[in-house]
Amino acid sequence: MFTLEQIKAAHSKVKSGADFPAYIQDIKKFGVTFYETFVTDGHTDYYGANDYKTSSPAKYEALTIEETSNAAAFKADLKAHQQGKTDYPSFCSDCAKSGIEKWAVCIEKMTCTYYDKAGNEVLVEIIPQ
Repeated sequence: MFTLEQIKAAHSKVKSGADFPAYIQDIKKFGVTFYETFVTDGHTDYYGANDYKTSSPAKYEALTIEETSNAAAFKADLKAHQQGKTDYPSFCSDCAKSGIEKWAVCIEKMTCTYYDKAGNEVLVEIIPQ
């Protein structure tokens, strides 16, 4: 199974949202099938075959997630991040301000789904291959 060290090494290549598709391909090779990243503190739960799960520690001080999501603001912030205009900490801060609680990546479907605090899907994206 995969380790946090492998994932961390793959993630170290990611400088902006533009690098995200290559990162997904890297962790897919390790056996990651699904993961959820929580905006509150940046920790991620990674899943693999046979109910395998490992979690990363918090990456930053806790952010406050807005109670109500603002899909339009979030989509604009996401687009800027994907174009390489913001770094990861800025993107996470933008997510919190837009009411995004987490995102979940399904590697089989190659989707990234963003959720608000109520568990509603705010946006589902297809990850480019």
